[in-house]
Amino acid sequence: MTVLLIDDDPEVLDSSRQTLELEGFAVQAVTEPEAGLARLGTAWPGVVVTDVRMPGMDGFALLERVRAVDAEVPVVLVTGHGDIAMAMRAVREGAYDFIEKPAEPDHLVEVVRRALAHRGLVLENRRLRTQLAGGGAEGRIIGRSPVVERLRASVANLADAEVDILLFGETGTGKELVARSLHEGGRRRTGNFVALNCGAMPDTIIESELFGHEPGAFTGAQGRRIGKLEYAAGGTLFLDEIESMPMHLQVKLLRVLQERVIERIGANRTIPLDLRVVAATKVDLLRLAAEGRFREDLYYRLNVVTVPLPPLRERREDVPLLFRHFLDAAVARSRRTAPPLDAATLARLAAHGWPGNVRELRNVAERVALGLGDGLAPVAGAVVATAEIEPLAGQLDRVEKQLIEDALARCGGRVGETAERLGITRKTLYLKMRHHGLNRDDFADE
Repeated sequence: MTVLLIDDDPEVLDSSRQTLELEGFAVQAVTEPEAGLARLGTAWPGVVVTDVRMPGMDGFALLERVRAVDAEVPVVLVTGHGDIAMAMRAVREGAYDFIEKPAEPDHLVEVVRRALAHRGLVLENRRLRTQLAGGGAEGRIIGRSPVVERLRASVANLADAEVDILLFGETGTGKELVARSLHEGGRRRTGNFVALNCGAMPDTIIESELFGHEPGAFTGAQGRRIGKLEYAAGGTLFLDEIESMPMHLQVKLLRVLQERVIERIGANRTIPLDLRVVAATKVDLLRLAAEGRFREDLYYRLNVVTVPLPPLRERREDVPLLFRHFLDAAVARSRRTAPPLDAATLARLAAHGWPGNVRELRNVAERVALGLGDGLAPVAGAVVATAEIEPLAGQLDRVEKQLIEDALARCGGRVGETAERLGITRKTLYLKMRHHGLNRDDFADE
């Protein structure tokens, strides 16, 4: 992320540049507005901080030019001649904020930090909309963490592979989403995607649901029924909670996987099948097999390729992005306005353990969209609500420290790896660690 400084006074420009660079911001400083405008674009990841009184093109004319390029680039106007009328005009014409000279360094840094965070969310939301419009793994599987990048790569690699696949992950990690991504990313996308939750079907009807039946096959079977397996021919059958499938049906499923044929209940004719089976489980099937609760031969037949799905606690850096995605979807459905994400909410999201994984995060976003609060426990050490409100800079400072501590702990105190995971330079991380009084040795692996 970049800060573009524009001021015709070289001394003021240099002073602001030094202030921001000492806080770890990447700064581009120019004295000519046209030179600054030439750097902008719809994908430009930054914020503009500009003087208002300049020869040739003043700050308001510059603001108009910036908004013509991209109306969501934050523009902060700075002037020594400000008054209430000018501030109101700045906001009315689309400025992100308005600062009077001489700008207090802490206030300038705070405004720039908020503006960059806002720009980051704008760009992420655009990227998400592009991905979702494209479908497939890139559109459905959201996140930038290394484990998610590896998951997307696995899905892209397996989408056209003619093998049955076993998905392994905790409840709420998105097993059906990954199964749909496998289906939509390959040549079988023109066929049906058929999902069956083995744990939600009574034993008395699951066989009929899978294989179908002929008229009169059993009491109440008045007409022919096409089962899930037959309906999925040419496409993908997703069997969720495969560990819940009754043992007698596991034998029949094994035959289907081996021979790719079925017989409807009450029929003698075999029907050939061309389909791929994606099964999902949240338990160790090999352990169940050793206990006699799952067929070992079926396990090995399904285990041609196993794709592990990471729990949310192992991809915490994706939490803000996922939360924003779910929140935007929730407010769109309820036709409400998205509430601002304050520092306390971000701190709770970062600190929560997410035992329910992505499904739990989506539910939290739904509550926030309805104005019901997130329902998460306060972060230990956080300031509770009192008659006085802590200044925003202090709240953001505390959240930043918590996030850096968490990243250092998970990276074993390795500064280079931590900086890479946080998306900042090593120099910036060292400056922030010094600011927060953090020592890498306190987080080093034993």
